[in-house]
Amino acid sequence: MAAHYESEATRFIRAYKEKHPDAEQRQLEGRARLWDKTLNPEDQEAFKQARVPQTAYVYQND
Repeated sequence: MAAHYESEATRFIRAYKEKHPDAEQRQLEGRARLWDKTLNPEDQEAFKQARVPQTAYVYQND
């Protein structure tokens, strides 16, 4: 591939970032809102203990 080659996707992302300079900051804020959470170890242990074992064939009636 030529050293001066730039894909259409790369050009699109570069142009988008020029038009929306706050895009990366908004992306980080969205990630923090949905994913970057601290987990409570006590809650995690309670969830683990409350788990019900699943049978080998879920749809079989006993």
